[in-house]
Amino acid sequence: QVQLVESGGGLVQPGGSLRLSCAASGRIFRVMGWFRQAPGKERELVATITTDGSTNYADSVKGRFTISRDNAKNTVYIQMNSLKPEDTGVYYCYVHHYTSYWGQGTQVTVSS
Repeated sequence: QVQLVESGGGLVQPGGSLRLSCAASGRIFRVMGWFRQAPGKERELVATITTDGSTNYADSVKGRFTISRDNAKNTVYIQMNSLKPEDTGVYYCYVHHYTSYWGQGTQVTVSS
């Protein structure tokens, strides 16, 4: 059974940083990543990373967010720097290998 355990969300001031983690159990996933959903908006891609380290970022986070993974720990991370109020939302861990799975979500709030 696949379980995704997310951690690291919270409240941060504009310009601040947060690091999210998502530990997966059950199997190795070729693709791991993060999506987010702001109030009243659709869920959107933040970033993904494959087992060989290939990454994909939303244009809105390029240069500010860095995704990484530890294959030995089956864990994906996202380092979020220079956070903006528009980065506020629920961040969902996403993993995929033939089938997709989602975490329960962790709230990120960027506000002064």
